[in-house]
Amino acid sequence: MASINPGRMTHQHDGELVVFHIGMTINRWWRPDAWLPVFGEMGPMLRELSSDPDSGLLGFTTLFGPRGPYIVQYWSSLEKLYAYASSPAQAHRPAWTRFNKRARKAAGAVGIWHETYLVDRAESIFVATPTMGLPKATTMVPVGSRHDRASARVADGRTVSSSGG
Repeated sequence: MASINPGRMTHQHDGELVVFHIGMTINRWWRPDAWLPVFGEMGPMLRELSSDPDSGLLGFTTLFGPRGPYIVQYWSSLEKLYAYASSPAQAHRPAWTRFNKRARKAAGAVGIWHETYLVDRAESIFVATPTMGLPKATTMVPVGSRHDRASARVADGRTVSSSGG
């Protein structure tokens, strides 16, 4: 079990920050032949990205909702995210081609989606939790007295461009 961080923690990060949400919707649960292969594609991509410190992937969290899984990813730049997505030599591009072929055979059985956010400022707080989310992807730091309120953390810009305290 992951250890719990006592106290109030936030994240600190210098430079560009991209938050990328990607997921699948299982529209026909009775068609595992259509959605199970899609489900299986993400693991190899995450392993590939996690094993390459220059990939741009800072970290990720996997979540499960009523329609299927989705992943929140943290990236160091849009350029690196787009480079990975379009590279024929890496796992994403071939997986995308396979998805499109399968989707034509079982139209509507499974859907995929993503959202990309270029973050100018971000605020986070974690109280009595294991290291997770944005602090796990960047750097976890204690919340200082000057940054006790969310509005102060955002106004200071500390969470994207570090300024201490």
